[in-house]
Amino acid sequence: MERRQGRRDSRAAAASGPDEIPVARRTVSPALRRSGRRQTLVTATLVLTAVGAGLLVFRQPLARLLAPPPVAGLAARLGADGRLLGHFPYGEAKASELVAIAPGLELQRDAAEALLAMQRAAAADGVDLRVLSAFRSIALQKHLFFDVKSERNQSAEERAQVSAPPGFSEHSTGYAVDLGDGRVPATNLSPAFERTEAFAWLEANANRFHFHLSFPAGNRQGVNYEPWHWRFEGSAEALQTFAAAQRLARR
Repeated sequence: MERRQGRRDSRAAAASGPDEIPVARRTVSPALRRSGRRQTLVTATLVLTAVGAGLLVFRQPLARLLAPPPVAGLAARLGADGRLLGHFPYGEAKASELVAIAPGLELQRDAAEALLAMQRAAAADGVDLRVLSAFRSIALQKHLFFDVKSERNQSAEERAQVSAPPGFSEHSTGYAVDLGDGRVPATNLSPAFERTEAFAWLEANANRFHFHLSFPAGNRQGVNYEPWHWRFEGSAEALQTFAAAQRLARR
């Protein structure tokens, strides 16, 4: 009897094979299953947190990338600091804020008062300081950018070196002026203006009237040197308007 039982046990062992794993060892314990679920949940939470943080960090760059170009007819898009081809965006001054400084020329009221005072001071020193351009509407800036660009066969990048796209010109704020020397009109709107008495006088005195050179040589905006282009920063509103440009000007 014991011999027959031994033979049955031997046959069962042979049938199961030497590598057969007992059932108890093949079954995953409930504790391990719970641990795996917790690990999956932690991983998913970390992934979602990372995605959310990425969306917060890159929200503005993504919005700029997906938004249509800011200027119709111009494929260029805004840079990380809001500039378009080197120029910061500016709104258009309200008509009620503008006053005449000469026939066909207007400036924002505070800028106009300071500009006229500066011209009087220059005249007292024997300098003929002329205003060549002042407030320009966005519509006029559109003509100066696109139509002149076409006439001169310039690329958008080339045109932006000397003229801002519409909606991105300091002149539209009513705070910016182009100045010349009445005694040397050939230097108007030219780098040669820096060799005139008027420019030398501006370098020595313009700050007293809160006018500052917008695009000095080697400026970080990447705009061509314009010794004739000055902007007024003598009021809280003007300072706020040019805050971004001022930050970029700091070294």
